[in-house]
Amino acid sequence: MTETEQSITIVKNGPYIVRGSVPLSVQSIGVNDEGEAVKWVESRQYPLQGVYSLCRCGRSKKHPFCDGSHAQSGFDGTETAERQPIVELSKTYDGPDIYMTDAKCFCALARFCDPHGGVWNQVKMSDDPEIREVFLQEVWDCPAGRLVAWDKQTGRPIEPHFKPSIVLIEDPKMKCSGPIWVRGGIPVIGADGFVYEIRNRVTLCRCGASSNKPFCDAKHLTIRFKAT
Repeated sequence: MTETEQSITIVKNGPYIVRGSVPLSVQSIGVNDEGEAVKWVESRQYPLQGVYSLCRCGRSKKHPFCDGSHAQSGFDGTETAERQPIVELSKTYDGPDIYMTDAKCFCALARFCDPHGGVWNQVKMSDDPEIREVFLQEVWDCPAGRLVAWDKQTGRPIEPHFKPSIVLIEDPKMKCSGPIWVRGGIPVIGADGFVYEIRNRVTLCRCGASSNKPFCDAKHLTIRFKAT
């Protein structure tokens, strides 16, 4: 793997090393008057860097970048996530001409799936063009890729197009910082060299508390993590 190839490598009990000039930005979960998650709001773009290290332990004083705090704190970054394809960890929800898979263990609690009755009900009525449009957008807004819509005829996933990029999620309504949103199929390489399933949407833990490392399991909400 060269420095020009885009990748994220996990350092044992240390940070994420990002290579290949991957764009880095901050986006917040935007809500409506009812407090429902309905849009992504970009608030910052970082200068482009060829290689950079992102904090994984949650203790850095230079967020989002690593400052070596993992070593001082004795951070245990052991990777505990299952390594089979996500579809094998998913439950299927059927619809008329599309279906949805749901891998709950990857939930980052971004809450885009809840408005308009919830995607689990919408998929059953997805032959209605208006419902289908809302359903697909809510599935696509799931940063973790927990939810995936599939075309029954082709057997292929129906996915949004993302250029390879990384987004640091902020959750103003819940008053905390969320995970690292990896978009566009950037390979994530474990500390032992294992290449995790390459997916269009992935969320990596940056609070240090996930029980599903390296992926987010929404513990940032429990501990009210703030990247300051």
